[in-house]
Amino acid sequence: MPLPHKSDVKRKSFDLSGFKALIVTTSQKTLDKIDSGTGAVIKKGKATGVYASEMTEPYYVFMEANMMVDIASIHGGEVPIDPLSLKPIIRTKDDVRFLNDPVLKEKVKNSILLEDINIGAYDIVFLSGGWGAAYDFAQSTVLAEKISTAYASKKILSAVCHGPLGLVSAKKEDGSPLVEGVQITGVTNRQLRQLSVQGTPKHPETELRKTKAIYQSNSGLVDMFRTLVVVDKEHLIVTGQNQKAGVETAQEALQLLYDRINDKC
Repeated sequence: MPLPHKSDVKRKSFDLSGFKALIVTTSQKTLDKIDSGTGAVIKKGKATGVYASEMTEPYYVFMEANMMVDIASIHGGEVPIDPLSLKPIIRTKDDVRFLNDPVLKEKVKNSILLEDINIGAYDIVFLSGGWGAAYDFAQSTVLAEKISTAYASKKILSAVCHGPLGLVSAKKEDGSPLVEGVQITGVTNRQLRQLSVQGTPKHPETELRKTKAIYQSNSGLVDMFRTLVVVDKEHLIVTGQNQKAGVETAQEALQLLYDRINDKC
């Protein structure tokens, strides 16, 4: 079943020349079955990775605002892209743009190793989703450290779908979970059940509720046809519920940055 998007969201015009955005993706290539006790791979699964539009849409939103944009991944090198997300019936306009863009294709082929990133150099950090992120976002101590540092430095944090898993292991300066008390969203457990993707190690809704985030969602008969973008201005965090929210989440991150620059928040 095609996964609908929200690419028709009207894009506001920003000029944020001189500012920088970082998009972080998974490095997980397959939907493996994992032993819950040892963490060992029991069985290799089908191909997965980042969901294409959850990387391409924020990239072009930030580029259109005249920002410098880098792509990093947990292990660096070529970013795995879920093949389902690039099927002609599903791909978005930004996915098509990516497929014809040698600059972005090079960035995706040779993504920066997350460990090598100076997170303080970026004004917006965007965590892209896709089922691959269930395997390495919440589990990465490097990502947790980078996000904790970015939060303490009052950077704009944004994430979509499975991307918020990259926030759950991060900490506030007092040692409490970064997302505790934060208004937030991420893909629902209901959507994962409806798509029969329940065997992944981490589920965003479950993990966010565990860490006492103020989880919100827009649920319905079929959750992949719904979406929600949540802006927590106090914590400078913007999250999108699922694959439909890439453009709007990135736009709201730009708005937060613009407002901060102009002392509106």
